[in-house]
Amino acid sequence: MPLRPLTLLTLLLHLLIGVRLLPSLAALTPLWPALLLLLAISAVTMPLPFIGRRSSAKPVSDTWKWVGLLSMGWFSSMFVLTLVRDVGLLGAWLGNWVGLWAVDWPLVTSWSAAAVPLIATGTSLLGFVNARRTAGVRRVDVPIAGLPSALEGFTIAQLSDIHVGPTIKRGYILRMVEAVNALDADVVAITGDLVDGSVPELRDHIAPLGGLRARHGTYVVTGNHEYYAGAPAWIAELRRIGLQVLLNEHVVLRQDSPGRSTGDNEALVLAGVTDFTAGHFDASQASDPEGSLAGAPLASTTRVLLAHQPRSAAAAAAAGFQLQLSGHTHGGQFFPWNLFVPLQQPFTAGLHRLRDMWVYVSRGTGYWGPPKRFGAPSEIALLRLVRAR
Repeated sequence: MPLRPLTLLTLLLHLLIGVRLLPSLAALTPLWPALLLLLAISAVTMPLPFIGRRSSAKPVSDTWKWVGLLSMGWFSSMFVLTLVRDVGLLGAWLGNWVGLWAVDWPLVTSWSAAAVPLIATGTSLLGFVNARRTAGVRRVDVPIAGLPSALEGFTIAQLSDIHVGPTIKRGYILRMVEAVNALDADVVAITGDLVDGSVPELRDHIAPLGGLRARHGTYVVTGNHEYYAGAPAWIAELRRIGLQVLLNEHVVLRQDSPGRSTGDNEALVLAGVTDFTAGHFDASQASDPEGSLAGAPLASTTRVLLAHQPRSAAAAAAAGFQLQLSGHTHGGQFFPWNLFVPLQQPFTAGLHRLRDMWVYVSRGTGYWGPPKRFGAPSEIALLRLVRAR
């Protein structure tokens, strides 16, 4: 949707909120102009993070992007809570009409109008703290049928949906890298949506990822946002700093030990596919789980796929993978958007079973858009392969 119609729509929605809340709030407190001011600031600043992104207009500064993105998170809660209030008022009116209860309308309308901005502001503040903290480690055991003894306890540290951009910068990445390195994982996997901007804009902020340490290295797959930001340039940059980008291809990882080399039957095949939608941007990069296994040793039956979107799972299961690691959903990031994720994706967060394959969906290590997480905390997942009992 072009920016102007979207700006007009958000302006109208701000006006709707004002019409629904301000008259009732004015009957309760002389402080009601504060809400009017906040709505005006929100309406004006929300479009700012997107100015210049896909047009000749000059982008605004990161400071104004911060204000716009904070407004977006607050407005989202305001809009939802206003709708909830109206549904509640309708229910109260119906109950009053049929004689179930008597309603003190001045009391109900004024205090419910006050509750909307109070709850929206409170959840936005808490969501901001949750979003900006260093993601916690979520440890998950994945039972794999027929797992070779050499791979028992093999660990994968998964990062996903970091979205380095206007509000996630170098300092955030440095803290995340320190937390991952402390895990001493066998592999680090980054399952897409790493950036929200061009290489010249974000090169210095991404650079600390080159310091990630794991026994077998760090592997990356593209997400849809890499294609918005210029995937070829980002693939080259990530490889330049030492990360291994898997584009419908695989590597064979062997847990060799001193004096003992493992055979193909004890090796792990780690594959990665381009984003589910990559073919819309570049037909040559269409996602291909089956093709990612081309040339893989037949005896290596422990097969793990990195795929940004959970909806790659059906093709991955058909291709014979035992585990798929995905992100994309952010776990919904904050209510009520978690309720809409299942409309597009088969899984929202956590470990799930699809036929003979496990699917683990990260809630994301960063966030997109508003610096706000409520009910869906960010995470660094540490997955440990164990033999199914």
